[in-house]
Amino acid sequence: MDYRELATDLLKAARACGADAADLLVGEGSEFSVTVRKGEVETLTEAGSKALGIRVFVGRRTASSHTSDFFWPTLQHLVEETVGMARATGEDPAAGLPDEIVPPEEVELGMFDASALELPTQERIDRARRAEAVALQTPGIVNSQGASWGQGEGRVVLANTMGFLGCYRSTSVSLSVVPQAERDGQMERDYWYTSGRGLADLEPPEQVGRTAAQRTLRRLGARQVPTAEVPVVFDPETAAELLGTLFSAISGYAVFRAATFLGDQLGQAVASPLLTVVDDGRRLRGLGSRPFDGEGLPTRRNVPVEGGVLRHWLCDSYSARKIGARPTGSARRGVGGGPSVGAGNLCFEPGASKPEAIVGEVERGLYVTDLIGFGVNVVTGDYSQGAVGHWIEKGRLVHPVHEVTIAGNLRQMLKDVDAVGDDLVFRGSSASPTLRVRRMTVSGS
Repeated sequence: MDYRELATDLLKAARACGADAADLLVGEGSEFSVTVRKGEVETLTEAGSKALGIRVFVGRRTASSHTSDFFWPTLQHLVEETVGMARATGEDPAAGLPDEIVPPEEVELGMFDASALELPTQERIDRARRAEAVALQTPGIVNSQGASWGQGEGRVVLANTMGFLGCYRSTSVSLSVVPQAERDGQMERDYWYTSGRGLADLEPPEQVGRTAAQRTLRRLGARQVPTAEVPVVFDPETAAELLGTLFSAISGYAVFRAATFLGDQLGQAVASPLLTVVDDGRRLRGLGSRPFDGEGLPTRRNVPVEGGVLRHWLCDSYSARKIGARPTGSARRGVGGGPSVGAGNLCFEPGASKPEAIVGEVERGLYVTDLIGFGVNVVTGDYSQGAVGHWIEKGRLVHPVHEVTIAGNLRQMLKDVDAVGDDLVFRGSSASPTLRVRRMTVSGS
């Protein structure tokens, strides 16, 4: 089906029903996943889907609906019902399509790579088996919770009554392993993964298995440590979680809802000069890349925090109107509703320090490899999370640590970052290098 023609016809139907403006998103795709445990296929799934969502405006009143039934009479009825719902809602001065629309650009972002799609099913299974086998062959690894291969492809069509009509295709592929280790009656598990747009982006299966096994084994023998105020080093995976928290605090929605500890800090230093946040919606082969956002605005490279200074908020059209800003090409949208602010390819820019040196400079502290729980308050900045990792003595990792809590306040934590690693690697749509915070409370025994 030519979804572009369908979109155009439905927007005309919305206008005929009394809508002043409307936009429409069509998503179609397929997914494949297989999980292997101890060499045997445990689950295998292959599925396709398609759905359509429409959003209409009657003045400043809005409503949205979605369906997976593409029968034309059904779609016509959906449009009529959605326009009727919009008439029944209250007015919102900030509602509406973007103020300006730029025609979609022809830009090559490497989003579609057919290499994984062309891989025979047996080869997909074998790659999962190879990764798990290497992990299970590692001394100390006694079990596996499985290795999983997943891939998908999709197509998106977005159109609105301002004349925008754009589409793009994308693919993704991933491989992960979750081994289990045992020593002296203590059981531990960890994982590793690799992902990208195509096969060339992936680590070899054997490397994924080795890394997963090493990460699992290093947890054995973990114990608590005495409560202390010490430097805390976040490995890239946990530092990326810290980045995600910061991202939620610089969203335009958090600002107008007064739900961010940074609400009055625009133009001020909110973090260490070592920290720069980049959200690049056009990173080549990035898993968060796309040529236009969920409203049809061009994506771009945003730098909301530069050298520790908060330069701007990340906004879609709605949140931008609410706070008197401009949209930043950051709208994310599914077929089931209107846009919100989402990340493209988000990262802390890498620094100049080697991760080994960042740890080596710590006389006594904690190296964090996993975070547990949801003890972060973005409104106040209060931060308290369970942590797993390794204790540092005289610049060396001396033993694993568990059942501890790290605590502080994001206002101070961001300013106390005193080292940033050079080890930035994207494994998804967000990433971070190693970070060190000068001082946090580590609560243990």
